[in-house]
Amino acid sequence: MKARPRHSRTRHRVVFKHHDKKMAAMAAPQPRSPVAADSESRESSLARDEGHVGLVPSIPGLFTSEPPIRDALATDSSQIQDETVEECMPFLTGYGHDNCNAHGIPPLLRDRHVKFLQKQLGLLPSMFKGADPSRPWIFYWCLAGLSLLGEDVAGYRSRLIETVRPMQNETGGFAGGFGQTSHLATTYAAVLSLALVGGDEAYELVDRRSMWKWLCSLKQPDGGFQMAVGGEEDVRGAYCASVLISLLNIPLDLSSDSPACSAGHTDLFGGLPEWVGRCMSGGVSASPGFEAHGAYAFCALGCLSILDSPHRTIPKYFDVPRLLSWLSSRQYAPEGGFSGRTNKLVDGCYSHWVGGCWPLIEASLRGPEGQEDQHADHPLTQADNSLFSRNGLIRYIFCCCQDLSRRGGLRDKPSKYSDAYHTCYVLSGLSSAQHKWTLISARVDAAMLDGDRWSVAPFTSGEQIFEESDRVETTHPVYVIPQHKVDACQQYFTSRPGF
Repeated sequence: MKARPRHSRTRHRVVFKHHDKKMAAMAAPQPRSPVAADSESRESSLARDEGHVGLVPSIPGLFTSEPPIRDALATDSSQIQDETVEECMPFLTGYGHDNCNAHGIPPLLRDRHVKFLQKQLGLLPSMFKGADPSRPWIFYWCLAGLSLLGEDVAGYRSRLIETVRPMQNETGGFAGGFGQTSHLATTYAAVLSLALVGGDEAYELVDRRSMWKWLCSLKQPDGGFQMAVGGEEDVRGAYCASVLISLLNIPLDLSSDSPACSAGHTDLFGGLPEWVGRCMSGGVSASPGFEAHGAYAFCALGCLSILDSPHRTIPKYFDVPRLLSWLSSRQYAPEGGFSGRTNKLVDGCYSHWVGGCWPLIEASLRGPEGQEDQHADHPLTQADNSLFSRNGLIRYIFCCCQDLSRRGGLRDKPSKYSDAYHTCYVLSGLSSAQHKWTLISARVDAAMLDGDRWSVAPFTSGEQIFEESDRVETTHPVYVIPQHKVDACQQYFTSRPGF
C-alpha cells in the first residue's frame, strides 16, 4: 500500500461543515508529538465490548502514524490531503466509537444502515427534486445496499414495477423519470433494480425489442457506445451496454440503420474491446486520451469480463502490470481507503470502484481455478494472496465511513453526510474485501455471455480484524448484484430467444 508524501508545515484544524461540535472536536486533534499522539490514540480507543474490556487494541502503526515520506512542496492539494489525514486518524484509532474490538474496529451499525436505506425508498423531501432524473439510481443503490445487509428486497417488487413502468420509453431504454430521454446509466440502474426484486413480472416489464433497437442507435462507428442518442461516448456506455445485453439476452445483430454499420460493424460488440483498450493510460480514462479514473477502470474491466473470460480479454487489451501499479497507488496510508484519481482524496465510494477491480484483475492473472495462466507475466503464487490491503480498506470503512448518528448510512469520510450512493458502494467494497471470488471455469466460446462460472467464499486468510457477525453478503464482481439474481435473470431471458 502506497505511503502518501507529506510536507512539514503548521497544520490547520479540520472544520466539519456538516457535523456537530462534539464530532468536529473529536476529528480535529490538537498538535502533539508523534509518540504522544500514538500513545493517546491507543489509550483512548480501549475496547469496551464485553469480550475485550481493558485491552489496548492492536492497531498497526501504518494506520496510527503520519506517512514517513514528506514532500516539501506545499500546494492546495497537499494541504487538503493533510487535513483529510488529520480528519481520519482519530477515527482510525477507535476514537469516537462506543465499542471497538481487540483490533480497534467498531461494529457494523447494520440496523441503522437498513433503516436509512428503507427511508430513502419512501417519500423524500423537496430538496431531492433535483435528483428526479436519477430516480432509478436511488432504487438501485437502496435495493443493492439492503441486499448486502442481508435484507430480502422482493417485497418492493410491485412498487418498483409501477414506479419504473412509465420511465420506459417506446423508443427503448429507461429514462430517469417520466417524459425524459432514455439514458444508458438510468437504464442500467432500472434493469439491475428489476433483477434485484426478481420475478417474472419484473422481467417482463422490459421491452427487449425496443431496447435492442435503441442500443443499436447508440453503437458508434469506432466501436463504443453513446450514453444517450447524441450524447457523450465513454467507457460507462461500454460497460452499461454490455451488462444490459448479457443480462437480457439481447440479440447481437445490428439494425441496418445503426451508425456503426458505416464502419462495417455487424454486431453490437464489434470493435468494442479494441475501443476499451484505447482508454488505457496507466489507469483507464473515460475515453481515449483523458485522465485515468478508478470508476472507469471498473467499467472497463467489467465490460471486458463480459465480452470474454477475464483471463483472456483483460491481458489482451490492457497492460495489466501498469494497471495493477496504478490501482495499487490509489490506496493510501494511514487512511486505508482508495482515491479515484492521482493526487485526490480517499472517498468511501471507491471502496467499490477501485476495490471492485481486484477480483477481476486477480481472475485475469490466475485464470480458471486449476488452469495455469498463460497470459500474464505476474500470476499469483498463492490462491489467498491479496493485491491490496483488505484490512486497510476494512478499517477505513468501519472506522471512517459509518455515520455514527441515529441517521445511519455510510459516507465518503467522517466530515460528510451519509447518502444512498455511498452506502451502496461502501458496502459493495466491504463485501469485496471480506470475500474471495474465484473464476472456476471459463466459457468455451466468447459468444456464450453467461458461460463463465464464479465461486465465492469468505476471505479468511491472515488476521481477521472484524467480527464475523459484521460480514456482509456477496455481490457479483461484474454485475454488482447477488450472483443468484444474475443467474435467475439470465436464465429467464435465455429461455426467451428472439423477441
